[in-house]
Amino acid sequence: MSIENRSQVVEAFLQQIRAIHQRGVDREALKSIVTLLEGLAERRDLFNFDTFPAPVPGEGDTAFRYRLNDDGETPTLYMNSLLPGKSTLPHNHETWAVIVAVEGQEINYVWARTDDGSDPAFARLALEKEVVVQPGTPISFLGEDLHGIKVEGDKPTLHFHLYGRPLESLNGRYGVNQEGKVLNYNASQMAPSIKAYA
Repeated sequence: MSIENRSQVVEAFLQQIRAIHQRGVDREALKSIVTLLEGLAERRDLFNFDTFPAPVPGEGDTAFRYRLNDDGETPTLYMNSLLPGKSTLPHNHETWAVIVAVEGQEINYVWARTDDGSDPAFARLALEKEVVVQPGTPISFLGEDLHGIKVEGDKPTLHFHLYGRPLESLNGRYGVNQEGKVLNYNASQMAPSIKAYA
C-alpha cells in the first residue's frame, strides 16, 4: 500500500476525531475516540513493523515515535514502538490522550496525586491501577491524568498514541521522579518524533 493511501486513511480518521475534539472531550467522548482508533489499528496492511520498524536492540534507541500528521494544534496521531525494558516517569499529557495497541504489550501505571499541589517542585503520588495495554485493551486519559509505562517481555510494541494537541507543543507537561521532584517532561524526557507523513 502506498504512502498516499495510508495518508488518506489517516486523514479520513482524523476528520472524525476533529469533529469530536471540536465539541469538547470528556471521558464519554474518549470512548468514541477509542472505538475509532481501535478500528484504525485493525489495518495491519498499513500499520505494521515493516512500515514502522522497531528500534534495533543494542544500537542506542529504545523507542521510536513516528508522527503521522502535521496539522498545527489539532489532534495528532503517532505510532510508537518501544523495546522491552523501556519505561517512563509518571507524567501528565496536558491534553487528552488515547493509546491503542497494534502489537505488543505495555504496562500502564495510572497514578493519582495525593498532595495538595501547593509546591510546584514536588508531587506525592499513589498508584491507582495497572492496565496492560495490548490488542483489545486500550487506555485513555484526560489532560491532568498521570501515567507511566514499562515494556516487559521479549517483544517490541507497536502502539497508536493519539493526542488532542501535538506532543511537541505541550510545554507544560510534567513528570515526577522517584523522589517526588517535578520535572518539565518534554524538556527532560522527550526525544524528537520521526516524521512519517507525506
